[in-house]
Amino acid sequence: MKIALDPSMYENLSLKEMVDKTAELGYDYIELSPREDFCPFYKYPKVDKSQIKNLKRWLNDAGVKISSLLPLYYWAGPEEDRRQAAVRNWKRAIEIAVELDVDLMNSEFNGTKYNPVVCEEKFIKSMDELIPVFEKEGIKLNLQAHPYDFIETNKGAVDMIRALDRPWINLVYSTAHTFYYDDGIGDIETMFDYVGDRLTHVLFSDTFNHKAANGLRYIVNPPGAEVTIHQHLNIGEGEVDFDTIFRKLKEMNFDGIATNAVFAWVDKADESSKFMLEKMKEGLGLAIS
Repeated sequence: MKIALDPSMYENLSLKEMVDKTAELGYDYIELSPREDFCPFYKYPKVDKSQIKNLKRWLNDAGVKISSLLPLYYWAGPEEDRRQAAVRNWKRAIEIAVELDVDLMNSEFNGTKYNPVVCEEKFIKSMDELIPVFEKEGIKLNLQAHPYDFIETNKGAVDMIRALDRPWINLVYSTAHTFYYDDGIGDIETMFDYVGDRLTHVLFSDTFNHKAANGLRYIVNPPGAEVTIHQHLNIGEGEVDFDTIFRKLKEMNFDGIATNAVFAWVDKADESSKFMLEKMKEGLGLAIS
């Protein structure tokens, strides 16, 4: 099993400083999420061969590896020009993964829940173009449903992954999205049973149930505004049933990637990251150093 840090709370650090910080915090792996100086959100990657070479050297010096590269592009957006740009961005990101000797990428479906049919059509069109590239380069892909996306539910994500019918495309389960995945119920047992062996990647962070309190857990004005709210908190600060999550992962003999995906505490990032590493190892039954 790989225990990784999503270093989003350290975006103020340089690439080298981020790598060194990851090692200092006790993590062996980095889930390399979007950065303005590398693979930015929704834009063309900003990295050359020299920077990739430097990153590989810094990783080696720190004793840290990249578990996966996480690009986010509008490959399922309803606008065709943007979809084509996203496919170009994806092709470049795949090249970067190959140069980094990283064989896994993870991402989201990246559409909008307000136009789900068209977004699904665009996503399939993008995958038709990109599947041959992934297979040519030997890169695996993990995908997650996400609040606001054209697929928000666990079942919807699993069904789409099965529809793509490639053994190298599997599921990311984000615990912070639990109450979106099954419309506020939070039934981990049922959701994990449905995923089965397609679950290869778990993002760990806590959240509150946005459906609780008769829908008034979050109050948004004006009522009916098109907004989607969730948090990525430390384990124990929200309402996710982590006892069941950890039990099910042990029963499933989970041996994939477990990532600390807390984003809420930039002002106390070190404290949060160390706490999460300990809680993840404890829950997964791994030795705590």
